[in-house]
Amino acid sequence: MRDQKLVALVILIAVLNVGHTIDHIARGDVQWPLTIDAMPFIAVSAIIYALIGFGLYLYWTGRVGPRFLAIAAGLGAAFGWFGHFSPFTDQPPQHILHAYRSVAVGWLALGWLIALMLTLIVATIYAGKLWLRQGRAQADEPS
Repeated sequence: MRDQKLVALVILIAVLNVGHTIDHIARGDVQWPLTIDAMPFIAVSAIIYALIGFGLYLYWTGRVGPRFLAIAAGLGAAFGWFGHFSPFTDQPPQHILHAYRSVAVGWLALGWLIALMLTLIVATIYAGKLWLRQGRAQADEPS
């Protein structure tokens, strides 16, 4: 039986990631017509959406367990931190806030990113808890 809370967290991550992708596009990370400069962003976005979609499908069909989702969400949180909150990024929160003419839209975009990061962290912890519980249950089974 699949954990409905974990599935809901993964779906929420997908929705928040769509909003964050829209933010990147609105800030000019992808321009039309497409140039070679946009290709890394497009490739990374495709990989992220494939990981979310296939991960959810594989979890739902029982081919992977919460360990996979814990690792994927943890990697997503690390990627988001390096991309926006580390000292090495070129797109820190201030960049997002000042990318829009409207202060409210800038704060909405930053709040959306923070919501995405918090959801990734919660999903990592929750899936990790399920993973540990699953491991204990298997250890307790008689051989």
